[in-house]
Amino acid sequence: MSVKHALLALLSRRPSTTYQLRKDFDLTTSQTWPLNIGQVSTTLQRLQRDGLVVRDGGDTSDPASAEPWHLTSRGRDEVEQWWRSPVSREHRGRDELIIKLALAVVVPGVDVVALVQRQRSAMQRLLHDVTRARRAVEPGELPARLVLDNHIFAAEAELRWLDSVEESVARAGALTVTTATHDREPVDEPARNSR
Repeated sequence: MSVKHALLALLSRRPSTTYQLRKDFDLTTSQTWPLNIGQVSTTLQRLQRDGLVVRDGGDTSDPASAEPWHLTSRGRDEVEQWWRSPVSREHRGRDELIIKLALAVVVPGVDVVALVQRQRSAMQRLLHDVTRARRAVEPGELPARLVLDNHIFAAEAELRWLDSVEESVARAGALTVTTATHDREPVDEPARNSR
């Protein structure tokens, strides 16, 4: 998630202070993506350096300053371009779970099934918590509903994917056992004495 573009989008609604931007971000995302004041402040300073935002007077390095931030014309152009651009998969970042599981199947001694089970348990707890939070959202709170619905669908998809991973690991294990059995040298059975 691009903090830069999130802050630009919030500023396109209205000028805001650093603290108000953090508060608006938390409200919009139902506090599901932690964003600390330091991240907001650092991002705003970079946006200012790049000519995308300005502040009306005051100390621009002080996050506690009550002077609001405004978009510049370049900032408006940047956020408009962001609205028009689809989000590609590679811009969503590397998924640590995918990398972890890919490595787990090639590193000796890793219990992949146990890893999948732990992840499934964590995801089921998350799904339960997010579903409960979603039920508490008022019908008019559309931003919160959209964010929480996304978390629910993503958690359900991850659970289905973990089922598939477990099946693939089981199939690969069965294939390895079968291959190892077929690759063994044939053993001559001793001749039985017949009387």
